[in-house]
Amino acid sequence: MSPPASPPALAAQCPICGTLLSGALARVFRVAGIKRSPRNPNICSRCDTHVEEGRLVEMTVVFADLSSFTELTHELGAQRTHEVVDAFLRAASGIITRHGGFIDKYIGDAVMALFNVPIRHDDHARRAVAAALELQSSMASLRERFHMDLKAAVGIASGWARVGRLGSEESKDVTAIGDVVNVAARLEAKTNPGEVLISHEVYEKVAADFPGVAEERLALKGFRDPVGAHRLQERTDLPRPAEAAESEPKRGVSWGAVVFGILGAPCAVTTLIGPLAVVLGVGTLFGLAGILTYLDQSPLRIPVLIVAALGAVANLYTLRRARQIRAEATDRAIGMTHLEKRRAAVVLGTAVLTLFMVVFEIIAHIVLHAA
Repeated sequence: MSPPASPPALAAQCPICGTLLSGALARVFRVAGIKRSPRNPNICSRCDTHVEEGRLVEMTVVFADLSSFTELTHELGAQRTHEVVDAFLRAASGIITRHGGFIDKYIGDAVMALFNVPIRHDDHARRAVAAALELQSSMASLRERFHMDLKAAVGIASGWARVGRLGSEESKDVTAIGDVVNVAARLEAKTNPGEVLISHEVYEKVAADFPGVAEERLALKGFRDPVGAHRLQERTDLPRPAEAAESEPKRGVSWGAVVFGILGAPCAVTTLIGPLAVVLGVGTLFGLAGILTYLDQSPLRIPVLIVAALGAVANLYTLRRARQIRAEATDRAIGMTHLEKRRAAVVLGTAVLTLFMVVFEIIAHIVLHAA
C-alpha cells in the first residue's frame, strides 16, 4: 500500500469571481472585508452568498458524525464532550473543504456537507468519498490525542436537490432540500462505526477504486422501497482529486480587479454591482458640483477633478467587470432584479455625468485662459 496522499491545496483564487485568496495582494481584499469563506475556503466570503440560489442542483451530500455520542456525553460530561466534538468537527471540516466540499451545517456532533455546490466538479462523488475515507484515517490521531476509542460514521448519497435560503428575514440559513439529503442522513444512521456507507449511485462513480464491493438493499426510514448501498472500509492509497489550482483556470489579477473586489456586489454573479459603487457615484457627482463652485481659482481644483474622474472610471470598470462575470457564468447567473437594474442605471448615469462635468470644466478653463 502506498503512503497516504497529501490533501488537495486550497484555491489561490475564488473560481467564481477571481478574487485572490492568498498572497500579498489578497491582503488588500481582506482590508475590504473579503476573505476566504468559512463554509468553503476555496471561494471568497463575497461569493459565499451565491449557492445556486433557488435552483435544482446535482450534488453529493455527506453526513459524518461521531459514533456513540450519547454515551460519550454521559461518560465524559458536557465540558470534556465539547472538547472532543469540537476537535472532530474541526478535523472533518478541514478535510471536507480541502476536497472542495461546502459545509452546510453542524448538527450536534455531526457535519453535513455538499459537493458540487457552489464550485462545480465533475468528480464530486469521488471527492466526497475521498474526503470521507481521509476523515476515517484521521480518527487515529484523535484517538491518540484523547486516549479514547473514537470512531466516525459517514453516509454519502448523490442526486438532485434544491439549494437556497430558508427562514425568516431576520434568520436565514442556506441548505439543500431533496431526497438525496434524506438518503445520506439515513445511510449515516445505518453505518457501523469506522465505515463509510455510500449509495449505489455514488458507488457507480468510484467502483474502479473499490471493485467487488457487494451491494446491500437497506430499508431506510421514510422510503417505501429498499435503497441500494455499499460499505467501504478505510483506504489511504487512493489518488487524490485534482487540486483546485489545477482544475480551475486562473483569472488575470490587476489593480482593476482589486477595484472590482471593493466596489463589486456582495455576490459577484447574482448581483450586478454593489451599493458602495452607488454611494461613490452619487457622492462624487453632487460633491463635485458643490466643490467646484467654491474652487474656481483654487490650486485644489485640478486634484479634485482628477479624483472625481478616477472615481467615475472605477465605477465604469466595476460595471463592465460585473457584466463580464455574469456572461462567463451563464450556468450560474440569474436574471437581474429591478433593484439591480436601477442600481446599475444610477452608477452608469452618475459616472457619465461626472466625466462630462470634468471634461466641461477643463474645456471651459482652457477657453477662458485663451480669451
